[in-house]
Amino acid sequence: MIGIFGGTFDPVHYGHIKPALSIKQALHLTQLRFVPNRIPPHRELPWLDVQQRLLLLKSAVQDYPGVVVDERELKRSGPSYMIDTLASLHSDFPDESLCLIVGMDAFMGLPGWHRWRQILDLCHLVVTQRPGFSQTDMANHMKQADYQFLAEKITQDVSELASKDTGVILLQSVPQLDISSTQIREKLLKGDDVSQWLPEGIYQKLRGLKNED
Repeated sequence: MIGIFGGTFDPVHYGHIKPALSIKQALHLTQLRFVPNRIPPHRELPWLDVQQRLLLLKSAVQDYPGVVVDERELKRSGPSYMIDTLASLHSDFPDESLCLIVGMDAFMGLPGWHRWRQILDLCHLVVTQRPGFSQTDMANHMKQADYQFLAEKITQDVSELASKDTGVILLQSVPQLDISSTQIREKLLKGDDVSQWLPEGIYQKLRGLKNED
């Protein structure tokens, strides 16, 4: 199984890296692919430009075996829709199951994604579960039809991923880090120290990039 972890990574930080590595280990993934997007369809344009985000991400994961940066969304025109990325990955890895790793907040917003129901025809979903989450929270947040479509696919049993090629939603506990790229950007602009939230090399590169602006 190949893990897919997409995002803007604006900038990349431990809140991205550590949960993804935890899932790679827990699911015995053969590979973990970080997929930075070019034009995020659900948020404002990134703070860092494409090449800056790519440089930092590559530097952050270069020492982890089985972890690669996948640039396909950066090379594709238009918004970075995950359905297109998964179809492309299927073409490249026809004999591998794909596991799309998403945070709980992203999962709760899944019905707003482009062609979202078809995503589960192309991959499993691995949802990083936050403490205290219940399916009641999901039911209250979503339309009833959307909730029913998703709820019947949810499990907390890792072994169920091997029983099907696609379509399983695994709720997986991971290390919870209260870090966001937004917080990092705001603190950097104020000159605050955020070195504890980033690998040291990334912190120094990021400071250098923003000092050039």
